[in-house]
Amino acid sequence: MKGLLLNAVESCEKLEMIYLSNKGEITQRIIKVEKIGEDYFRAYCLTRKQVRTFKIKNVLSIGPLRKYRRGA
Repeated sequence: MKGLLLNAVESCEKLEMIYLSNKGEITQRIIKVEKIGEDYFRAYCLTRKQVRTFKIKNVLSIGPLRKYRRGA
């Protein structure tokens, strides 16, 4: 997963993430990764419109932002 995060930092690629909060809430977010630490990463969350810090162990799923085409 760290490789994906590092690539996203270098390419400024947006990612889709499903995340488990410390309160046990599952959220789906679109993020732009800014900095990666050992156990966490910081990203701008387009869903919340804020910079947030996420624990790597709480990421349930993460990948490139899927682009949907209308009428396809």
